[in-house]
Amino acid sequence: STQGYSSAASDVYKRQVIEFVSLDAMVPEDHLLRKIDAAIDFDRIYDFVKDLYCEDNGRPSIDPVVLFKIVLIQHIYGIPSLRRTLEEINMNMAYRWFLGYPINEAIPHFSTVSYNFKHRFDQQTIEHVFRWVLNIAAEEGYLDTEAIFIDGTHIKASANTKKKAKKSVPKQTKRYAKELLKEINADRKAHGKKPFDDDNNNDGDSTSNEKEITVSTTDPESGVFRKGEHKTCFAYEAHTACDKNNFILAVNVTPGNIHDSIAFDDLYDILCQYYPEHHAVIADSAYKTPWICKRIFDSNRVISTAYTRPKGKKGNHPINEYVYDPFCDDIICPEYQLLHYATTNRNGYREYKSRSYICAECSTRELCTANAKNEKIITQHIWQQYIEMAEDIRHTLKYREIYKKRKETIERVFADAKEKHAMRFTQYRGLAQVTKWVKLKFAAMNLKKIALWKWKRTHRTILATV
Repeated sequence: STQGYSSAASDVYKRQVIEFVSLDAMVPEDHLLRKIDAAIDFDRIYDFVKDLYCEDNGRPSIDPVVLFKIVLIQHIYGIPSLRRTLEEINMNMAYRWFLGYPINEAIPHFSTVSYNFKHRFDQQTIEHVFRWVLNIAAEEGYLDTEAIFIDGTHIKASANTKKKAKKSVPKQTKRYAKELLKEINADRKAHGKKPFDDDNNNDGDSTSNEKEITVSTTDPESGVFRKGEHKTCFAYEAHTACDKNNFILAVNVTPGNIHDSIAFDDLYDILCQYYPEHHAVIADSAYKTPWICKRIFDSNRVISTAYTRPKGKKGNHPINEYVYDPFCDDIICPEYQLLHYATTNRNGYREYKSRSYICAECSTRELCTANAKNEKIITQHIWQQYIEMAEDIRHTLKYREIYKKRKETIERVFADAKEKHAMRFTQYRGLAQVTKWVKLKFAAMNLKKIALWKWKRTHRTILATV
């Protein structure tokens, strides 16, 4: 029976009914945007942008707080594009309430919002907003920066893999190159070797300082990325640091073909600038390099990393069975023969070579080397002791437990960013635009956490007093 159901004519009538309603009454008291609006004072944004506007000339502009709130809505709810965001705002009363736009008032055009964030609000402005949110978290006592978790995640670029070209680019100079060369020459001098000069290019071939890479003709600042069985694509990488409470403390965006260990220095500079009190850096094995370990330990901090399998040819003697003797400066092989120091190369590795006449008569030579000269060469970095210090830290109970928290901290941050906040791919092009986009997204994630925590604490206090 259809008795009791409205007719089609009645439905049309109900849709055209004019009602007097309050926009505020239509938004639930526990709505997320209410919690965010109560958590911080958005008027602080005016201080960040006042130098970007003219007070006595030009047309009246859209309120910059409204512009930032629009982008905040986009990132919090994981809406892929600004065009779609403005369409959602136009129909969503909670979004309109958050912006302060009545139902009958036209919202800004998406191109206006896009233009402001591309041409008016520069990276410094976005950085101010990002730091402002973190300062609020610090004032509320939410940050725990004793141990900082570091990792990187790739973001697919807006670039077609079929539109590409080969390009010769200068090789990137390592920041620690001069310090390393100085210690290499000191090591060579101590062993009676001639020191290297400052010019790496001894043969006069200018092409040795260049390398050929594949670049996108659509977005030249992105980089080729391929990991495991993943399909090759152009991407960016967000090298990120967070604390134990999953607040994102810093981010450094690079092309997708920049290794984590190379991007570490810029990220760590930011951490040392804003959070010098941190005591430990928790990172995966990609960061367990001699330079990174040296820099962290020399700053009176520790690094906790993962186990790395000893490298070597399968079926041969394991590389960890070759033991270094610091007293004689030799390496002892599994057959208890000595590999003597030969040289220190430009990459900072000491080379130890066996005696060919001894190896030629060895019963396990086939498990050691296939060298035609019957020589075994083992290399060891001049900063190897810092790697060993990291290994010692890895075995301590305290840092073993802290390392296990990576899956609950930095890896959870990346999972939330991609699943809930649409960070799997970006529609922006160029390193500067992608950097601003990532920082705004992370600022929105931090702000969401602050709002939820403050709301829970406030309501817990209210319930306790009832």
